[in-house]
Amino acid sequence: MNNIELQGKVRSAMYTLIKENGIATTVEVLIRVGVLSKEDCEKWRFGKIPYLEKVCKVNLGKLSTIHREIRAYAKKNNLKPSWTYYKRWGLNGKIIQLRFSKSGDEQIERLYATHYISQQKVKQTKESREILESDKAES
Repeated sequence: MNNIELQGKVRSAMYTLIKENGIATTVEVLIRVGVLSKEDCEKWRFGKIPYLEKVCKVNLGKLSTIHREIRAYAKKNNLKPSWTYYKRWGLNGKIIQLRFSKSGDEQIERLYATHYISQQKVKQTKESREILESDKAES
């Protein structure tokens, strides 16, 4: 897959995720563009894979292109960045932070762990909840 195709897939994934959920995550974008399988993602979340990049089906240059395109799309569409703590699943209360990159570089880890949120979608969701709550109160 060349960079132009990759950029198009990233934009499409970002658009779809924002439209569906109001939130786009790097991990979900990687799954949607075919760089990461859901199965490998789950293995990583359960700690069976030491870092996420190990199971991505493209090289670090392509992953860098994906990160760059995610940030560009987010900026162009006024999405709010929000860092999220990724912890290992299945530990019954014990908290172990997951690692995304082989290097463990803080800046790279932050890129992977940043979610992008549509303020418009958040506003719509709040308005919908308020309407539902007022309907319940009137019943």
